[in-house]
Amino acid sequence: MPTLPSRQQILDWLAENPSAGGKREIARAFGIKGAARVELKRLLAEMEDEGVLERRRRRVNRKGHLPPVTVLVAGAPDSNGDVFATPKGWEGESPPILYMPRKGDPAIGEGDLFLAKLHPVEPAEGEGPAYEARLIKRLQHGPRRLLGIFREGAEAGRIVPVDKKADTEWMIPKGAEGGARDGELVEAVQEGHPRFGLPRGRVTARLGDPMAPRSISLIAMHQHGIRYDFPDEVLDETVGLKEPSMAKREDLRALPLVTIDPPDARDHDDAVAAMPDDDPKNKGGHIVWVAIADVGWYVRPGSALDREARRRGNSTYFPDRVAPMLPEMLSADLCSLHEDVDRPCIALRMVLDAEGNKIAHSFTRGMMRSRASLSYAQVQRAEEGEPDAATEPLMHDVVRPLFAAYRAAAAARERRQPLDLDLPERRIVLDDDGNVVSVDFRDRFDAHRLIEEFMILANVAAAETLEAVRRPLLYRVHEEPNPEKLESLREMVETVGLTLAKGQVLKTAHFNRLLHAAAGTPNAEMVNMGVLRSQTQAYYSPENFAHFGLNLRRYAHFTSPIRRYADLVVHRALIAGLRLGDGGQTPEEAEALAETAEHISTTERVSMEAERDTNDRYLAAFLADRKGAEFDGVISGIARFGLFAKLAESGADGLIPISTLGNEYFRHDPETQTLTGERSGTVLGLGQRVRVRLAEADPVTGGLILELLAVEGEPMARPRGGTRGRGKGTPKRRLGRDKIAKARAAKRDKRR
Repeated sequence: MPTLPSRQQILDWLAENPSAGGKREIARAFGIKGAARVELKRLLAEMEDEGVLERRRRRVNRKGHLPPVTVLVAGAPDSNGDVFATPKGWEGESPPILYMPRKGDPAIGEGDLFLAKLHPVEPAEGEGPAYEARLIKRLQHGPRRLLGIFREGAEAGRIVPVDKKADTEWMIPKGAEGGARDGELVEAVQEGHPRFGLPRGRVTARLGDPMAPRSISLIAMHQHGIRYDFPDEVLDETVGLKEPSMAKREDLRALPLVTIDPPDARDHDDAVAAMPDDDPKNKGGHIVWVAIADVGWYVRPGSALDREARRRGNSTYFPDRVAPMLPEMLSADLCSLHEDVDRPCIALRMVLDAEGNKIAHSFTRGMMRSRASLSYAQVQRAEEGEPDAATEPLMHDVVRPLFAAYRAAAAARERRQPLDLDLPERRIVLDDDGNVVSVDFRDRFDAHRLIEEFMILANVAAAETLEAVRRPLLYRVHEEPNPEKLESLREMVETVGLTLAKGQVLKTAHFNRLLHAAAGTPNAEMVNMGVLRSQTQAYYSPENFAHFGLNLRRYAHFTSPIRRYADLVVHRALIAGLRLGDGGQTPEEAEALAETAEHISTTERVSMEAERDTNDRYLAAFLADRKGAEFDGVISGIARFGLFAKLAESGADGLIPISTLGNEYFRHDPETQTLTGERSGTVLGLGQRVRVRLAEADPVTGGLILELLAVEGEPMARPRGGTRGRGKGTPKRRLGRDKIAKARAAKRDKRR
């Protein structure tokens, strides 16, 4: 009879063969056959009872040890942004397993099921992970989540989604309501995947009244996963923070620096000053100073503050609140360049010649003191000869030199020909209770352009300096438009009698000629929107692909480190590259630039979507009590299911469903962006002026449903069933048809 192995022999064999562990494999390894298998089974059971072994799915393994290839379930990111996982089916406390993504791996979210290769690690002093997991294959996405309105039912509840793009409700079985009441805003997680019927879910959070004014931005934050509150460990790091001393800093407090921001600005991270250059070699030139809050002094690489700032990527701004990248202690106090307060900064001195060209620049780490916190309107009025009490004493040293330097820089900008889009920006005004009072157009002054131009020059200088000292950095990249989008733009502008150059490499100057030709015409906004949509989306990258829109060969974000993590990365690179003291870029940070660029490009897009969704909901709430009212607008979008119209009064976009356009079939042409009625011949295209009636406004989803009344002043044709060709309901003039026909003929000729 074969001799049974000892307990230690079994443990040693399992350590050498972690992927094995079945009773048959152990018996085969030690040559145990026949009746001896019963004794082996008894021995393994005793070792389990003693806690030396543990059984998982018909296999035994050493206590606390896992096989090298395991199916894992991802947990939520912790406060450091790390994702820890648990073996699927594990009962009790799992050994810590840290997921280690490699470049190119897909993002793993909470609840995702994935196959991973495990590497044991020795925790330092009993802390840290027991294993590191490398992705082999993602097997299944985690449970879906839904934000919506809970509705009670006799047998089961339902959740109506707040996302206007979602059209599927969820069923909530009895007992899974989580205490939710009818009409409450809730968050739910999907449970099970039924083959038929509605998805089933379970309420995980109750968020209150969805119609409350302050709930609108809350909906967007939950829907897009935007963090608002800060973890305790992050807030703990802000306690006791102090400003740096003057040691190793240049004293810039005598400079006439001022901040110029919107009147409702929540932070002040940039200050400017200008003066004539007294160098006789630069006659008529200017000295421009741009001082930026030294966030890098307070937020050090690897700290809890840094990890949370990177996770957020940027601040997100809503009409009623801001979800900041940094805690208020920093964003609104220590890093904000308040009036008459000493603040640490990284400052840039630029020399412009008389024609506005930057001929020299240098960076320094200093201490500054703002002379005044001014608004754009204040500065503009002062420049136009109407100074107030705050700007009157600053006219000689601040206002006039700033505008003199700006006029020179603006001339250089005109020669450079960046993309000159003119799109009105609307501002939603709330009362103290969070209700929409009005929707105004933001004023656009030369004071705005002054700050923008100096910030652009500063961003270029940062990129140039880091390239010169061979320091890794994040570029702000904007690539050239792709040919398909350009062809669509050409076809669109041809319908309104304009042309875009073809057969050559397009530059921003070509787009500007098109924009200037449309300026002052009824089609100006449509053409501006068309040019904007033809452009690629800007993003962050450690490689330089230039900035097409600004017509710049190199560009990096440097001027807003309070609200953008990319700018903080550039600050640290400057500190390290120019040896400006503590808080500079670390080797680990430089090595991870590609991952950082991808992450913060994503967080920026998420913030833009959340801000846009919130504005849509506020506008719908503003218009909710005006159902049946008529508005003027323009067609801003064409789709297979209908068209979108932008209302002139508020800038809100509403959908005109294709089913409401009349009793006929409308053919969608994606190339010319038109809908054409087969019997009436009515052609609906981008930029046409329309008269619409508001049929529905839903503040929860932000959706507006409109009814089309007239196009270009002509009542909308509504042919009856059975009418053929130009029937009784056909308008006298087929709207835009000749222009569309001409465009189609040109396209056919091109194909031939």
